[in-house]
Amino acid sequence: MGRLLEAALRRWYRGPLRVIPDLRPGTVIKDEVIPALLRRQPHTTSLTINEADLWRRVAIDAHFCVVCFVLPDWRVREIPALLRVVFRLPAFRTKARRMGKVLRVTQRTVRYYTFRERHLRVLPL
Repeated sequence: MGRLLEAALRRWYRGPLRVIPDLRPGTVIKDEVIPALLRRQPHTTSLTINEADLWRRVAIDAHFCVVCFVLPDWRVREIPALLRVVFRLPAFRTKARRMGKVLRVTQRTVRYYTFRERHLRVLPL
């Protein structure tokens, strides 16, 4: 998923892009380590299709955002278009508004919680 998705995102996103394996090259990165790696990056928004392992399980804080897409591997090419729609919503339009949130994105909705409030909020797409 990493390199194909990265190339598709570069077509419209001007900010820096990195894939998780680049944050700790040459090692196996377990899901529980991802929050610590993200904290070391300045205001990072992390994208994943590993929704089953990260949604409602990731230890979120104010320094990063995780966007979990509910898509199988073979549909990763849909992520850039979905992400653009999500980033147009007022709650996620800027990095400052995204930080401290974990999102679960489907074709129709975005469910999310914050590091301060674990109750779910739901927005239509």
